[in-house]
Amino acid sequence: MKLKQRVVLLAILLVIFIFTKVFLIDNLDTSAANREDQRAFHRMMASLRVELDPRLDHTLQSPWEIAAQWVVPREVYPEETPELGAVMHAMSTKKIIKADVGYKGTQLKALLILEGGQKVVFKPKRYARDYVVEGEPYAGYDRHNAEVAAFHLDRILGFRRAPLVVGRFVNLRTEIKPVATEQLLGTFMTVGNNTCFYGKCYYCRETEPACADGDIMEGSVTLWLPDVWPLQKHRHPWGRTYREGKLARWEYDESYCDAVKKTSPYDSGPRLLDIIDTAIFDYLIGNADRHHYESFQDDEGASMLILLDNAKSFGNPALDERSILAPLYQCCIIRVSTWNRLNYLKNGVLKSALKTAMLHDPISPVLSDPHLDALDQRLLSILATVKQCTDQFGPDVVLVEDRMTLSHL
Repeated sequence: MKLKQRVVLLAILLVIFIFTKVFLIDNLDTSAANREDQRAFHRMMASLRVELDPRLDHTLQSPWEIAAQWVVPREVYPEETPELGAVMHAMSTKKIIKADVGYKGTQLKALLILEGGQKVVFKPKRYARDYVVEGEPYAGYDRHNAEVAAFHLDRILGFRRAPLVVGRFVNLRTEIKPVATEQLLGTFMTVGNNTCFYGKCYYCRETEPACADGDIMEGSVTLWLPDVWPLQKHRHPWGRTYREGKLARWEYDESYCDAVKKTSPYDSGPRLLDIIDTAIFDYLIGNADRHHYESFQDDEGASMLILLDNAKSFGNPALDERSILAPLYQCCIIRVSTWNRLNYLKNGVLKSALKTAMLHDPISPVLSDPHLDALDQRLLSILATVKQCTDQFGPDVVLVEDRMTLSHL
């Protein structure tokens, strides 16, 4: 064979080799990642039911110590949590040793200290399950059951960025008033035969108390994150102005995402993808009120966006507030793992999974059927939005790999 023919043959073989490496091997890697996503989904579905059981596997540790050890920069709890039921049982039953007004905010809440020194945030019931909140998508009081449902949706989506939440019934007369601070106690009153309180917050009014059924009040308790993980508050780049007639830039500038991508911490690292995950999460639950968000301090954009305060959700099942999805349809990127998970939840799987996950909560049924139906409908809208993006820009641009190894050592 002549030298020139050999060179041509070698060149062809080299092209074939490069093609094989770039396309075939990369596709094998992608397929392996997709298979792992599918396995993770099946593991989640197998552990959906959380039965509240006081037994702990680690008998030398309290439930609070176990939950504190779960927290790492990229998740609040691990994928496999055999002690989750025990921790949530403790949250819903442990003796309340102190009760105070809630931390700063706009909505009524109480800060409780449970036996063993664990802080939890108590949000009282304000609405019946079938009550529809009219008006703006962020209107109305906080919904305690929304916090419970949002936590379980966080599990189902595989984000694991929401603090633990469980429903709880408390006796205001025997459990709260004897251990209440003077500041909280001063907001108690009796309306008819019901014990009520109005607390201290920006919108708390003596004329708008939360009332128990007699002395028994239904609510939700959210586990306080460990003090060794201090939080940093950030203004959400897609936050609303909350002023009539004044739009935020993202509401009129379709190229807004390009500007966001040039600012820290959205110009590198996982934060922008977290914002888009959160937009998907918020759209599903109907939360249009995430004007700020929290991450861990001094993280330089590497830690997760923590899904705190989800109570302005599940207000109106008939309202699909598309503007919540602005980060997704303006940036047109989404994590491959999130995309895969959303597709696994099609065809009624999401509704069924969430209903199963909440079945053993003390305040079950947590959501009315119209809210569960709305989740499946909103999921279809999210999938259609991503398809529009891929049709316009191609899947290689829209579907972004961002898989981080999480350590619990």
